[in-house]
Amino acid sequence: MSETPMNTLQYRFDGPEDAPVLILGPSLGTTWHMWDRQVPELVKQWRVFRFDLPGHGGAPAHPAGSVTDLAERLLGTLDGLGVQRFGYAGCALGGAIGVELALRHPERLASLTLIAASPRFGTADEFRQRGVIVRTNGLDPIARTSPERWFTQGFAAAQPAITEWAVQMVRTTDPGCYIAACEALASFDVRPELGRIGVPTLVLVGSDDQVTGPAEARTLVAGIPDARLAVVPGASHLVPVEQPAAVTDLLVRHFSTAWQQPAYDSSTGQMAIVAPPVKPVLAAPPQVSPVAEIAAAVQPEAVLGRPDPYDAGIKVRREVLGDAHVDRALAQADEFSGDFQELITRYAWGEIWDRPGLDRRSRSCVTLTALVAGGHLDELAFHIRAALRNGLTPVEIKEVLLQAAVYCGVPAANSAFKVAQQVIREETTPQE
Repeated sequence: MSETPMNTLQYRFDGPEDAPVLILGPSLGTTWHMWDRQVPELVKQWRVFRFDLPGHGGAPAHPAGSVTDLAERLLGTLDGLGVQRFGYAGCALGGAIGVELALRHPERLASLTLIAASPRFGTADEFRQRGVIVRTNGLDPIARTSPERWFTQGFAAAQPAITEWAVQMVRTTDPGCYIAACEALASFDVRPELGRIGVPTLVLVGSDDQVTGPAEARTLVAGIPDARLAVVPGASHLVPVEQPAAVTDLLVRHFSTAWQQPAYDSSTGQMAIVAPPVKPVLAAPPQVSPVAEIAAAVQPEAVLGRPDPYDAGIKVRREVLGDAHVDRALAQADEFSGDFQELITRYAWGEIWDRPGLDRRSRSCVTLTALVAGGHLDELAFHIRAALRNGLTPVEIKEVLLQAAVYCGVPAANSAFKVAQQVIREETTPQE
């Protein structure tokens, strides 16, 4: 067990101190206990390192809003322990952390397994909407529906104790850290970079996974050079829990072929795992045609003078209003209205909303008040949605509208309350 300052993670070790290190990364809403049934077999060859995400499993509630931040916290923890090179297996969000390590710190990674993972998890709107639900209702609605997302129907019915364990695991997570992790997944998209992953990689997925299923797994395999695919029958999203023996066997076979053993540094007992040129040979590469040619993104050369705010503006606009809203607005633009869309993206969103002087919560409060004063109810509706995404609660939005009633007029506020009531009901009601 461990003490955890803000720049590190709560962790535990199992297995011989002089064995090479194998790291197991958890999924959103779970704890390191999701790997309990893999550990007895894995510790025969490796020193197994498990960690909890911030605010999960009793870990200190220091939210991390990006996958990069989580990967850096993991490396900070390992640096403090003297672990320099390691194998890594991660499930879902834990898999995203593994991808980040392979892309940004390839010298640290000997071999990689991605379980129930994707180069992009759903859409940014889906995860930010989930954050709105949690901020308004707490984690109970997410906890109650987690077995439906994580397990096949037959497994959930046959294993009520594990199903209840899953519900309680989510319910006891810190809501702020859960919301931050949703934001991390919302902004995660490495599709253009998959071709740069150079470590031996196994992509493992449950055949019945409805969250990040075989289609997403094949996208990873198509993009990562020499990656191998393993589909586990009769398993959904938390495949290490639902089919522990199959997952354990696949992990042992993959990591055994990826490393030469013994090959560790006796001065630390936890370093110098050598990755030989041999690739894992679990199965022949699947016959998958890449969706598109994938190459490392090429950054344009810097230009002299002030940068064009359009790129920053479209990013902020999507984060605040949502991809679906922005895509509709841009799709409806024609020769007549296109210049206006470019104008508001560049100046409203790139120049004003992107300024550091106010946070987005404050800017939402100002915007709501101004829209009430002007009677712009259509704009008010989608800025109520934006305010929820920016972190305002329904109670805080109510207070903004009450304040507006005093300074903008009761009739204007009355109309605004009707709009806000409907939007808040739509955005904060959990989907059963």
